[in-house]
Amino acid sequence: MKVFAHSPLYNLIMRKAACVLNAYKVLPGLENFYLRMKEELLSLGYELEAHRNKEILTYLGRERRVTSLAKENAFVLYLDKDHYVSHGLEKAGFRLFDTASSIEICDDKAKTYLALEGTGIRIPKTITGPLTYSEAIQEDFPQRVVEELGLPLVAKLSYGSMGNSVFLLNTLQEVIGFERENRYMLRLYQEWIRKEHGIDYRLIVIGGRCVAAMRRENPHDFRSNLAQGGQGIAIEPEPAFVEVAEKAAKAIGLDYCGVDLLRAEDGGPILCEVNSNAFLQGIEKATSVNVALIYARHIAESL
Repeated sequence: MKVFAHSPLYNLIMRKAACVLNAYKVLPGLENFYLRMKEELLSLGYELEAHRNKEILTYLGRERRVTSLAKENAFVLYLDKDHYVSHGLEKAGFRLFDTASSIEICDDKAKTYLALEGTGIRIPKTITGPLTYSEAIQEDFPQRVVEELGLPLVAKLSYGSMGNSVFLLNTLQEVIGFERENRYMLRLYQEWIRKEHGIDYRLIVIGGRCVAAMRRENPHDFRSNLAQGGQGIAIEPEPAFVEVAEKAAKAIGLDYCGVDLLRAEDGGPILCEVNSNAFLQGIEKATSVNVALIYARHIAESL
């Protein structure tokens, strides 16, 4: 039975849910994510309402945790990276999709790799940049990085998305320059996986199961992200790639994620990144899979 908003039964049948977005900058991909989830959740009996992180006051250090978000919300679709608010909401008893801890792990690339240690998942050889308080840098560190990883190498800020803050450095002087410019930022250096230049594989995992996959190709850049000009092509992923993506999602505890994989020299998968709020628009367009509906059903079944 379809119940319209003006029907007397509407308020009795529909359950409220909250979606948390950033107060100051909402990327178009996240706006689309919210609208698609709002559409599909409505068909399952949930009315998803957007809230900005600045609206939600979470009170810390109290014996009885309280928050300004209404308790009647059945769950929270968390599309921001404000870790204080996400953890505060969980302490107040809300079920978050994804969980606060899993979002926090994915938000920091180095934490992602640490969380996957011991799982058997291959990652690029990675070195983190040292915590720095001084304007000076120690040039012996960039030299050691180059000796360990070779050239060219990939430099990344630990926080960033859509391929931003990711650089291919070709010389020692470029590594020194990156270290000097970003010495106060959390950062890391990685070996360059050169098997397929400008190509990676995005697998969407929901509830522990891979539901859609595409190959991303960018002939003009080593970064294959759609935001950097890459193109998405639907694929039937190889079993080894599916196994790694599902294992990564389980290890981090994600309800929903996009796992980005590269092809190693031996042809097997090597994990690049795990994205807790991977955008829907590109994968749905490339594959024609209704990812939003699958995620909405997973949320409803989880509750």
